[in-house]
Amino acid sequence: MKKNFLLLLLLSPLFATADVYLPAIFSSNMVLQQQSNVMVWGWAQPGEKVTLSGSWQSETVSVVTNENAVWKLSIATPKAGGGPFTLTIQGRNKIVLENVQIGEVWLCAGQSNMEWSADHGVKDAKAELPTAYNANIRFFKMPKLTAETPQTDAKGTWAVCDSVTLKRFSAVGYFFGKKLNQSLSVPIGLIDVAWGGSYIESWIPEHLVNLFPNTRTSAETMIPSKGWPKEAGYIYNGMVAPLTPFAIAGALWYQGESNRHYPSTYYQLMHLMVDTWRGAWQKDFPFYYVQIAPFNYRDTTDFKAPAVREMQTRAMDIPKSGMVVVTDLVDDLNNIHPAYKKEVGNRLAGWALAETYGQKIGNYKSPQYKTLQVEGNKATVSFDNAESGLVAKGGSLTEFEVAGADRVFYKAQARIVKNNAVEVTSDKVPQPVAVRFAFRDTPLPNLFNKEGLPAVPFRTDDWKLGR
Repeated sequence: MKKNFLLLLLLSPLFATADVYLPAIFSSNMVLQQQSNVMVWGWAQPGEKVTLSGSWQSETVSVVTNENAVWKLSIATPKAGGGPFTLTIQGRNKIVLENVQIGEVWLCAGQSNMEWSADHGVKDAKAELPTAYNANIRFFKMPKLTAETPQTDAKGTWAVCDSVTLKRFSAVGYFFGKKLNQSLSVPIGLIDVAWGGSYIESWIPEHLVNLFPNTRTSAETMIPSKGWPKEAGYIYNGMVAPLTPFAIAGALWYQGESNRHYPSTYYQLMHLMVDTWRGAWQKDFPFYYVQIAPFNYRDTTDFKAPAVREMQTRAMDIPKSGMVVVTDLVDDLNNIHPAYKKEVGNRLAGWALAETYGQKIGNYKSPQYKTLQVEGNKATVSFDNAESGLVAKGGSLTEFEVAGADRVFYKAQARIVKNNAVEVTSDKVPQPVAVRFAFRDTPLPNLFNKEGLPAVPFRTDDWKLGR
């Protein structure tokens, strides 16, 4: 009798593996992307039939689990609304996911300014807590995970937005989702995969980072830390790869401070990351991101932070992308984590509402340098995204510098001329050659368009930076 009992204990894990089970991204309270063929996948006994059905339709779909114990099924989702629904998976066992909504799903990734939440001291997120409950906003918060190879599952579970779940969730992601929910009147699912301090190289497969000399050098010179990976690809493998079969509407990105160590490659790395992610999802989804905020890095000679911002501006040539400028949203230049995130999320939502969802919301883009014209001692820079005009908030324009052929920059006087241009002069530069705007670690510019969006920092020269 003891032998039989021991044999049963030894065999019980084998029987357990016959049950159908799902990756963590599928749980009750989840949001599925509307009007999509959503992939649902999992594991079961090889040869086991698995059936999938959603309560929004009468049809079911089924498949036989392959020899690797993997099954995959695709189910069509309707237009958002009408929920909540159930999603039922039937094999040897039955799994019923309840309180499922269908709407818009967005990935929220990056380093600490994307990760920061009410628990981290984000003041406007804290203010939301008493009234945070919203059954039409759902969170999936993934813990920090790394892996040497791409994974097929992760950790976490879906939860309804309330005063408890919001405390630990990305404040930028939440405010973005809240704005979308208010404007589109559809359920919003947000997936938080941010990791404070992380390098962009960790978010890209290692073999791709190592494919190019510059990006390989950037990865090899990442500064060691105790709080985030210094290996290329490790976050991608542990936190991004497990999600790639899961249908999303788009991605948000707030990262770059850590990549000051080698800023010249950031443009190439952003292209590489977006192309890789879109390829993995097999979808040309929109990608909206935040330019790094002013912060006192206590190094004013190497222009590392301005160089990262410059690369981020250049990366706006990524199709279906958009960049948010936050030079006006910093409350403490000695804190790398601005304490307010609502307007950051709202500006990201502006891009999504206009570009992804086709809403007419007015100008949602920051004024951006267009051309430079020099006449005598006057340099005039014109801007795109200022059709309604430019304004100087709080007095005379600040943060403009001008240089002559000697490449020495001097603080300049600047004034708005015409509708979308600024005239720049300095008594020390009789023949201007180049203009810079907000091109330092801690700029406090006051040039905006009339919609209240700050101008993008820029320089008109391509001279070598730093010492």
